[in-house]
Amino acid sequence: MNKQVAEFIGTFTLVLFGCGSAVIAGADIGLMGISFAFGLALIGMAYGIGPVSGCHINPAVSLGMVAAGRMTLPGAISYIIAQVAGAIAAALVLWIIASGKADYDVATNGLGQNGWGLGYLGEYAIGAAFLFEVVATFLFMVVILGVTGAGGAPAIAGLAIGLTLAVIHLVGINITGVSVNPARSIGPALFAGGAAISQLWLFIVAPIIGAVAAGLVFKTGLLDSE
Repeated sequence: MNKQVAEFIGTFTLVLFGCGSAVIAGADIGLMGISFAFGLALIGMAYGIGPVSGCHINPAVSLGMVAAGRMTLPGAISYIIAQVAGAIAAALVLWIIASGKADYDVATNGLGQNGWGLGYLGEYAIGAAFLFEVVATFLFMVVILGVTGAGGAPAIAGLAIGLTLAVIHLVGINITGVSVNPARSIGPALFAGGAAISQLWLFIVAPIIGAVAAGLVFKTGLLDSE
């Protein structure tokens, strides 16, 4: 269970500090600060739990690893259960902390949930949201598979992956709030309710499509370093 515990803790950390940066400190740190909160949280966990579980902390990444032939499906399922549980636990903790402020209301202030359309950040259409999540997750997975592969640079893998997540957020926060991670979306949505729940399917389906596509590209050897 060491790997599953590590995945729980890693996903918990990503959601608590990533979404927490938006909910608690967003007005002070802005889009750039939120982007780097997600990226830095991932960097920290990559070096903290990477040696234990590989630090997937993302169901799409685990399924991308299956597609690339680097993980079994049963192993990925056990990871995904731990990741989703960690995200829900983190969202609960964040909701409790945010509720300690007198004027906080989850329906009004949100919990860092993802979304699209009228009333959500840049108000991008569903097609733009779906395309962004697929492409961003594909590119994110390419970096993960490349830097952790046989010809990669494991010593700087966490840094490369975390900075990639940060730049994805810099570009995509106004589009979808950036998921590229179904667990990260599921946790906050369960507490935010409403549109966050009805739109959740996109943030499960699109990242999985993108990650699996990247895994298949590596599986075919198109990006083989040898």
